[in-house]
Amino acid sequence: MTVEDWAEIRRLHRVEGVAIKAIARRLGVSRNAVRRALARDAPPKYVRAPKGSIVDAVEPAIRELLREHPRMPATVIAERVGWERSLTVLKDRVRELRPYYLPPDPATRTAYDPGQRVQCDLWFPPASVPLGFGHTGHPPVLVMVSGYSRMIFAQMLPTRQAPDLIAGHWALLQAMGGVPAQLVWDNEAAVGSWRAGKPKLTEEFEAFRIRGTLGISVHQCRPRDPEAKGLVERANGYLETSFLPGRTFASPGDFNAQLAQWLSRANARHHRSLGARPVDRWDADRAAMLTLPPLAPQIGWAQAVRLPRDHYVRLDSNDYSVDPAAVGRKVLVTADLETVTVRLGARVLATHERCWARQRTITDPAHRAAALAMSHAAAHRPPPQPAQDVEQRDLATYDAAFGLTEVA
Repeated sequence: MTVEDWAEIRRLHRVEGVAIKAIARRLGVSRNAVRRALARDAPPKYVRAPKGSIVDAVEPAIRELLREHPRMPATVIAERVGWERSLTVLKDRVRELRPYYLPPDPATRTAYDPGQRVQCDLWFPPASVPLGFGHTGHPPVLVMVSGYSRMIFAQMLPTRQAPDLIAGHWALLQAMGGVPAQLVWDNEAAVGSWRAGKPKLTEEFEAFRIRGTLGISVHQCRPRDPEAKGLVERANGYLETSFLPGRTFASPGDFNAQLAQWLSRANARHHRSLGARPVDRWDADRAAMLTLPPLAPQIGWAQAVRLPRDHYVRLDSNDYSVDPAAVGRKVLVTADLETVTVRLGARVLATHERCWARQRTITDPAHRAAALAMSHAAAHRPPPQPAQDVEQRDLATYDAAFGLTEVA
């Protein structure tokens, strides 16, 4: 019986009140078939009789191995049970059986003391931000959430590379007015990663937290463990649903200005899980933090290069002009989140606003004018005079000139 016949039988009997015998005669089916259709609450469907799997024969051996070693890889299990057929069906069965033998992994609830932990993450807002030169993009936003007070601090950065990420940390720590005992990070490439089962910080971040005199530790979460920094993950969602909708931005600076204004209101709202406002708990949180170092650590970009003849230096895919008087000299290029500076010793050769677009050339008109003047002077420089011919004399003449007599 088809689904259409089943539906028609039920309609005729329940809606039009047609008798079973009449329905059977009209549709050309037996009265028992009509009765069975009326007794079914679901439409008929074809169900194939279940067949056994080729893995059924080795399932007892798989269970025994998982009972002793619940994390044994499926490839090793295949080797132990002598499996010579497709690995796909075996892996599927191991995937189904393994959870029954793994020990329970409950998530412990973390208690946050004042000044102890701040969770960090990068949030990539799904909004187009003008970067200059007609370009738009989605630069990362560094988000930091204090565990005790739930205060949110955030700032958009030019890139997720280590120099910009460390500069963003320093900017937000200055906004906090203190240094927490520990930062919590996932496996962000500029921060660190897990290698051979152990966390490893990058050299740049290691230098920032230790040699930068911060006296701070970094907890790196294990891979695929988002619950370990759930506070900042929820803050990212809060930003995406409460800050972004209905907003437009003229530049990254405008984004940060609007974000700072919104954060001042967001941190003053009642936090349901805390039962208080984050701003009301912030004084105790900040009082327990370490003080900021008296001298700022070295942050941002820093590279020493020899200025080429075209008098431009490259930083993060962009070229910035420099005073051509330093061509051929070794200069120091530094940059923070806002400014690019080029120095020759103590002398500042160039200062540019940091460009957030990619593959751009930024030229100071004064540098262009100086280069043109130097090119013009070189073009009108008189050519060097050819060397005059030297009179050739024999050795006796030179001896007589110096009062020497011939030696016998």
